[in-house]
Amino acid sequence: MPDRRDQQKQQAAEAAIEFIQSGMVVGLGHGSTVHHALEALAKRVKNGDVKDLICIPASSQTEAEAGRLGLALGDLNDVTSIDLTIDGADEVDPQLNLIKGGGGALLREKILAQASRREIIVVDEAKLSDTLGTKHPLPIEVAPFGWKAQVAFIKTLGGTAELRLHAMGKPALSDQGGYLLDCDFGPIADPAALARTLQARAGILEHGLFLDLATDLIVAGPSGLRHLNAPS
Repeated sequence: MPDRRDQQKQQAAEAAIEFIQSGMVVGLGHGSTVHHALEALAKRVKNGDVKDLICIPASSQTEAEAGRLGLALGDLNDVTSIDLTIDGADEVDPQLNLIKGGGGALLREKILAQASRREIIVVDEAKLSDTLGTKHPLPIEVAPFGWKAQVAFIKTLGGTAELRLHAMGKPALSDQGGYLLDCDFGPIADPAALARTLQARAGILEHGLFLDLATDLIVAGPSGLRHLNAPS
């Protein structure tokens, strides 16, 4: 039996799918929320509700699942932009800024988000936070070469970094072969400043601060669904 939070995420994902129209180029993120969205989208395609979609997946896992469900897959290099992307998040603040990357696909997810006209984020209420970093560490993807230098760099910024490991005790790898650091900065007072500092550091391939990218937020909770728009 799915737990209540998973049922809520499924309801929110199904609501997000309703924004997809025939002929769209659709970005598909990564994670459990996107799993629900894929299944709902496949049903709409099978029923003929939407046609002629091109789906651009953010990870090899999403690509494999979408292909299994019969969704038409495309290459971001072959399209000029993405009409709409559906993705989840690990933490969301009142401005719809996000922490993402718990599933390890942050670089490709951010590429899709930046290429999208509309970025719909689907979460349950537990992901809402007044300040990013309060509930979830910040994932950072780094080059394997000299990765411990990035751990030391994070420490100079007031954070701590832990190398993410898979079940066999080896470093977890992104689809690009990068290592993943889960970094605790505590509540992040100035996410934009931290993002700029991380972006300027050689060896940091991407960080999980998704700022000013989400256009819509669909939140599932015990009282039902809420649809929020990013502040103008």
